[in-house]
Amino acid sequence: MTFYVLLWVIAFALLLIIDMVWLMWLGRGFYVEEIGSLLLEQPNLIAAFAFYALYIAGLVYLVIAPAAEADSVMKAVISGAVFGLVAYATYDLTNLAVMKGFTLKIALIDMVWGMALSAAVSGLTVKIVSLFQTSNT
Repeated sequence: MTFYVLLWVIAFALLLIIDMVWLMWLGRGFYVEEIGSLLLEQPNLIAAFAFYALYIAGLVYLVIAPAAEADSVMKAVISGAVFGLVAYATYDLTNLAVMKGFTLKIALIDMVWGMALSAAVSGLTVKIVSLFQTSNT
């Protein structure tokens, strides 16, 4: 159980840092330009935290822990990319199907972002844990 908590804490911190860089600086203008009318002036932080907490729990259980146990950063990256694509596609394609103003461009870029973000967080988490385990032996 402690191992899963450690993985969750590391992955949560990484996801938060990387996603904030994307959402607040790199991708912000793009999202405002594409779907600005759909965005809140201030995000709902409780909902955002709930998403991050649940998303990381799924990522840890299905991707990061199995890859860490196999000591395989590559497995983490590949499985993380698949997990991210499926999860973000669920959100983006549903929005594309039912919302006015949600564009194909935003859906595709967001799915690629979800895939890249999840791959990076998974791979980095496994690498960090591997370094800790190596230094403790």
